[in-house]
Amino acid sequence: MQVFHSLKRGAIAAGAFALVAGCQMDGTTGGPAHRMPDANDGKGIYMEYCSACHGETGIGDGPMARAMSKPPKNLTLLSVRHNDTFPKAKVMSIVDGYARSDLSGPGMPQFGELLAGDLVPFDSGDGIATPTPRRLVALVEYLENIQKLR
Repeated sequence: MQVFHSLKRGAIAAGAFALVAGCQMDGTTGGPAHRMPDANDGKGIYMEYCSACHGETGIGDGPMARAMSKPPKNLTLLSVRHNDTFPKAKVMSIVDGYARSDLSGPGMPQFGELLAGDLVPFDSGDGIATPTPRRLVALVEYLENIQKLR
């Protein structure tokens, strides 16, 4: 009888582990479409929307950079410029267009297509998960991933 209870407990533990592992890998048990975006998801978005100005590596040397009156920022130094901390909230507000709404003249374009699609919980560092477009979160995750260290 003792062996049966040990086997039963082991089977329950294995089932619970599989459920938790599925949640951690996907974000939910619903599959990969429901997992949180990461830097790999954001790389293609960056290449499509940002690399023409900021360059393939993010240093501001894209093919459009020379034609710009104000050169694009080196996106690999965002953390260095903020005491070795990635300014997630500031970057998100620039990428989503909120911090650029009052700019006059040409500048970084707004990418409305990135606002489309499903929402995921995004914590910009204040401990509050805010529903945010998946593609924007993926892009910010990618930008955080390419930061240089001092």
